[in-house]
Amino acid sequence: MGGTEHLTVQREGATLVLTLNRPEARNALSLPMLVGLYDGWLEADADDAVRSVVFTGAGGSFCSGMDLKALAGNGMAGEEYRDRLKADPDLHWKAMLRHHRPRKPVIAAVEGYCVAGGTEMLQGTDIRVAGASATFGLFEVKRGLFPIGGSTVRLQRQIPRTHALEMLLTGRPYSAREAAAIGLVGHVVPDGTALAKALEIAEQINSCGPLAVEAVKASVYETAELTESDGLAAELTRGWPVFDTADAKEGARAFAEKRPPVYKRA
Repeated sequence: MGGTEHLTVQREGATLVLTLNRPEARNALSLPMLVGLYDGWLEADADDAVRSVVFTGAGGSFCSGMDLKALAGNGMAGEEYRDRLKADPDLHWKAMLRHHRPRKPVIAAVEGYCVAGGTEMLQGTDIRVAGASATFGLFEVKRGLFPIGGSTVRLQRQIPRTHALEMLLTGRPYSAREAAAIGLVGHVVPDGTALAKALEIAEQINSCGPLAVEAVKASVYETAELTESDGLAAELTRGWPVFDTADAKEGARAFAEKRPPVYKRA
């Protein structure tokens, strides 16, 4: 199991928990964090025993965005991290889910600050839980910057365009309740319980057929920008093979026998 000094990796049953771990900087993104995060996504994809991923932050914050000094390696030990970035100049975008989509469901558990790069990474997750005092926002324009982590493309596809443009153009903070009202997050829970709620959702996913879960997730993203007729055709291509799996047969037997199914990814 991987991880770095700024990214911890833990297993909770069939769920891999990736935790941004730089609380003294409100989990601002650093090079060790990005390397650890990308390796975590790869670990989740490669390990068939992992059925879901929970993505969270330590110390009461999710992520306050990019730490440009840390990304440049200023004052930070660990030449191997800079070597990783040189070897793969796209690594930071993959880590931030801009250029990589894990095949397993990713559930975000947000407490505290989830702003700038934090909100951009959030858009690469599948299910989102927020503590009541969480804060969201894309502050880049207030600093004369551009939210280049994918937000001008993704946000308008995930929430109504009028809300996307307001968030992008004003650079103002959004409360958890407001984020839920516009559809950016799906659950608002008492402070300190976002991780527990995310793990609860993960466990519900883990109890389902893993091949079916992965196929459903893939189909949703593959068909998002297709016409309805093209999307329905693509859905059949993705979905029919699931019915021929041993897992599908096990699910039917378990239902008939009124017992929990035992899936084997076959």
